[in-house]
Amino acid sequence: MPEERTSPHPPTRDIELSSRHRWRAYWIAVSVAALTILDLTKVNVALPSIEAALNAGPTELQLVVSGYILTFGLVLVPAGRLGDLRSRRVLFLVGLSLFLVTSLACALAPNTTMLLTARLLQGVAAGIQMPQVLGLVQQLFQGKERGRAFGLFGATIGIATALGPTLGGLLIALGGPTDGWRLIFWINVPLVAIVIVLAAWLLPDTRTKSHRALDLDPVGVVFFALTIVALMWPFLFTTGSPDDDPRRWWLLVASVVFAAAFVFWERRYADRGRMPLMPFSIFSLASYRNGVLISTAYFSAVPAMFLLGTLFLQGGLGLEPVFAGMVTIGFAVASAWSSWIGGNLVARLGRPLVVAGILGMVATAGALALVALITPPEWTPWAMAAVMVAGGFAGGLVISPNQTLTLADIPVSSGGVAGSVGQLGQRIGTAVGTAIALALFYATVYREQGDRDTLVVFHDAYATGMIAVGVFLGLALIVGVADLAGRARNGSQTP
Repeated sequence: MPEERTSPHPPTRDIELSSRHRWRAYWIAVSVAALTILDLTKVNVALPSIEAALNAGPTELQLVVSGYILTFGLVLVPAGRLGDLRSRRVLFLVGLSLFLVTSLACALAPNTTMLLTARLLQGVAAGIQMPQVLGLVQQLFQGKERGRAFGLFGATIGIATALGPTLGGLLIALGGPTDGWRLIFWINVPLVAIVIVLAAWLLPDTRTKSHRALDLDPVGVVFFALTIVALMWPFLFTTGSPDDDPRRWWLLVASVVFAAAFVFWERRYADRGRMPLMPFSIFSLASYRNGVLISTAYFSAVPAMFLLGTLFLQGGLGLEPVFAGMVTIGFAVASAWSSWIGGNLVARLGRPLVVAGILGMVATAGALALVALITPPEWTPWAMAAVMVAGGFAGGLVISPNQTLTLADIPVSSGGVAGSVGQLGQRIGTAVGTAIALALFYATVYREQGDRDTLVVFHDAYATGMIAVGVFLGLALIVGVADLAGRARNGSQTP
């Protein structure tokens, strides 16, 4: 029947589980998300060790980090859609198994070619498993309980993001300067093996029972992949060095062309009664659209803020990587606490809670730049750590409540693809924000180096890079206020 062919959402089966079983499954899913995010941040501090051990060049080192982000982003939406259409549990196990094998390959890599290949495939594994986390939360919980679940999810992700550099630095210190970087990948092996066993045992069967053939929209997948690669590539390979090839920016023109072709194809595909890769109808929901824009702008700012702080503390003040990473521990702890609080309050307070959190992050960015400039060098790390605690509390009020508000109106049957689009926005935001902040930072270093004191040069570079952080947080604030005003016109700020 035509109605069945053109239905925008595939059928899904409700999960009938006890509360105890649902929360067990939830914690397994959140553990998967934490492992995935940790590998985005803990590898950064290992680059000097990898360079020394494998004689890796600058481009190869860049690919160790950016290659993971790129393949992660490429797989997110197709994997989210496949989870919606079939079985999230199966995709969890596939992604985790691949993540284990590729982590082992990274740990044993004898050269940079092997390491890069394994790292790219590790990004694929991350992209397979991450969309299933948000899709499963959508299926397991409703109402206020979903807000609490997203609150704990945000707390876990906040801890993983902020503690990644510290964990990486500790593992390198444990393993030594030559092979310590291998421990960063070795530690994944037993952890992922445990999670695989628990996932196979406790995750519910979410297989969708549908008589329709699996429609994967291969042309749409190709256009989507070309769009993402062309969009992210020039940002992922921006270092701020005068040697950066300016021709890479032409890829942004190609990304616009590919994006137009993707939209045209998807609409035509849907008009023929097929199921497109991207259900554009979800963007007609203001709550979803604004939520994705806020998270994209927020993640353009915060990872760049962490990275700039680490560069300043190491290059300007001479701190060891492990101690520079420890400055963010307070952010992790405070954001974990406030994420849980925000998850419980979002059903009552709604969007004003998120706007208040963004305002707090704007104040945090300004305070970090200020204390870096005015405090004595011996006190600067402590002052920045104190500011990070306040920033963590503000940040926790953004991520979890915004996640709840973003997905509140999304049908459960599209939870995976909707969540993966939001995750993709975060990965794109991270790539763009980090590239712009790094370009401003290193452009200042290259321009002033040799003429002035090193600490003064890094002061200036840090302050210049933090301008980008402030701009992106300002964009998040503008969208948040606009969404708040729209909800006020509709008579409700809550999900």
